[in-house]
Amino acid sequence: MTETITSAAGIGSRDFWRAVGLRAIGAAVVAARDDNGPQGFLGLSTAHVSDDPPLMSVSVGKTTSALAPILGAGCFTLNFLTDAQEDLAKVFGGGGELKGAQRFTSATWDAMATGAPALVGAAGVIDCQVEQAIDLQSSMLVIGRVLAFRSEAGARPLVCYRGGYLK
Repeated sequence: MTETITSAAGIGSRDFWRAVGLRAIGAAVVAARDDNGPQGFLGLSTAHVSDDPPLMSVSVGKTTSALAPILGAGCFTLNFLTDAQEDLAKVFGGGGELKGAQRFTSATWDAMATGAPALVGAAGVIDCQVEQAIDLQSSMLVIGRVLAFRSEAGARPLVCYRGGYLK
């Protein structure tokens, strides 16, 4: 059955997230560190922007605790989760009792060249230096220059789809 939702004023937030959930996307923890320690969130709006220079983007909600460390430190990592890391996706997606830096106690982390947190055992980690931050209503679009990356040979990605996970 096909469902169509339309409105002259545009769709509401709830329907917007339903629509966005129709695309399959790799789960990534976006992480940064400042004087208060590491902060991160489950980022489902990451994309490559350019290959010359190599740029990535991530949409960060203005109320997300990781926004200040990303902008303040001027760097962040994109930590692409494996299909064995669904529990970690739930922790960084806001589920559960862990908040802020406490979320980082549920896995092993080291750091990339910028000093931003890097998940040990992630399918891949991309280390970025902030190039630009664009104010877009309820979010900031943060563009980062890729300085380094690492990948785990043979890792299978954790894919988000319709509010759940595909393995």
